[in-house]
Amino acid sequence: MAVPKQRTSKKVKNQRRTHKKLHVPGMVECSNCGELTKPHHVCKSCGHYDGKEVVSN
Repeated sequence: MAVPKQRTSKKVKNQRRTHKKLHVPGMVECSNCGELTKPHHVCKSCGHYDGKEVVSN
């Protein structure tokens, strides 16, 4: 039967059990221009948020 030569450290053990993966954030269409933006953020292309112009270009 195989026996480990040295103890596996907590760091190595926990790195093996990780579930960190890249994920795509949910995107929504801007109500003004139709561009895809992050939810609850000002649109980068037109500067609108919640139907109002927040940033003027």
